[in-house]
Amino acid sequence: MGAQWKSKHKADAAAAKGKLFTKLAKEVMVAARNGADPAMNSKLRMAIEASRKASMPKETLERAIKKGAGLLDGPVNYEHVVYEGFAPHQVPVIVECLTDNKNRSAQSMRILFRKGQLGSSGSVSWDFKRLGQIDASPANADADIEMAAIEAGAQDFEPGEDGDAVFYTEMTDLDLVAKALPEFGFTVSAAKLIYKPNNPLSMSSLSAEALAEVEHFLEAIEDDDDVQHVYVGLGE
Repeated sequence: MGAQWKSKHKADAAAAKGKLFTKLAKEVMVAARNGADPAMNSKLRMAIEASRKASMPKETLERAIKKGAGLLDGPVNYEHVVYEGFAPHQVPVIVECLTDNKNRSAQSMRILFRKGQLGSSGSVSWDFKRLGQIDASPANADADIEMAAIEAGAQDFEPGEDGDAVFYTEMTDLDLVAKALPEFGFTVSAAKLIYKPNNPLSMSSLSAEALAEVEHFLEAIEDDDDVQHVYVGLGE
C-alpha cells in the first residue's frame, strides 16, 4: 500500500480496464512528445512496456504514440501536476495527475480532499523518496536477486509477489538498471518513477472502520479522470 495505491473491489472489470488504458495512453502520449522511437526515448519505452503488460490493444498503443508525437490530431497538451495532503486519520498521500485543464484538476482535488486535508507543495513529499522502481521476474532458477541488484546497480530490492522481485534505483539510473537486469537473470515487466514513503504509518495502528475510511477516500481520488498515480504513506 505504501508504493502505488492499487484500487480494489472494482465491480465492473471492463470499465476498470478501460480507465486503465486511458491512463496508460496518456503516459504514452506525454512520453512520445520527446520522440516516437522507443529506442531513443527511454520514457516512451517504459510507457510502452507498461501498456503491453496491461494488454493494451496494439491499435490503441500505436495511436497514442502517433498522437503524442504530433503525427495525429494535433499536439497533446497534458501537464504533470502533483498534489499533496492527508487522507482521513492523517495518512499522507501524494497524487500525480496528467491534465489538459489544471483549473479543473485543482477544483476536483479540493473537493476530493474535503474528507482529508489538502496540503501545500512539500507538506508531505519531504517524507517520501523519489525513486525508480523495476518489477521483474527470475528468468531461471539460478537467478539471485541480491547479486542481480548489486551487479545491475540497483540501490535496494525486495521480494515481490509470486516469486517476483522489486528493484529500487536512483531516478537517473532507472533505465540503465532496467536494461542491465536481464544479463543477471531477471526479466523486466515494468519500470517507473515512484514516491516511496520513508516512515509509513502501520495499517495495524488503524481500526477496521478507520482503514475503510482511508480506502474509500483513496478509491474516490483514483477514480478521478485526471489522476494517474496515488502514493500512500501506509504500510503493513
